[in-house]
Amino acid sequence: MSRIGKRPIPIPKGVTVSVGEEAVEVKGPKGQLRQALPPGITFAVENGEVKAALAREDAELRKFHGLARTLVANAVQGVAEGFKRELDIVGVGYRAEVKGRQVVFALGYSHPIVLDIPPAIEIAVDKQTHVTVTGVDKQLVGQVAANIRAMRKPDPYKQKGVRYTGEVLKKKQGKTGA
Repeated sequence: MSRIGKRPIPIPKGVTVSVGEEAVEVKGPKGQLRQALPPGITFAVENGEVKAALAREDAELRKFHGLARTLVANAVQGVAEGFKRELDIVGVGYRAEVKGRQVVFALGYSHPIVLDIPPAIEIAVDKQTHVTVTGVDKQLVGQVAANIRAMRKPDPYKQKGVRYTGEVLKKKQGKTGA
């Protein structure tokens, strides 16, 4: 059995969890999420905690035990607190600005790049070079941040591009003329 799958998930105040046959629905102050469950994994709400269990002891099911528990734990944390990813834009003339439900990036290309903001995501831009992606779905927040980073990956030589805040880049040595 999975060590992570055995751990109970505490339910914070203001969050309600309802367990169905195929999904777990979580509602909280930040929103609501529906997490589909793999077949053979069951959840139960007991004493203010959510517990995951295997329907039957099977090697094929054990690999989904910890995964299902973590996905439900992420949903509980998302509706209670939310998730946030921060990115920095580094480079002369590189910037971003929010226009309605779109973000317009100037990243050194001959044209601006327009990104439509998904419905469950909020994007804020500070000082034109600091982008904050927030939302209740951890997977969606991470995917949107990864899509923004992929628009102009950090250059290993000049260190320009879009990077996660706190990301350490290994600087490569350029060619030396001898």
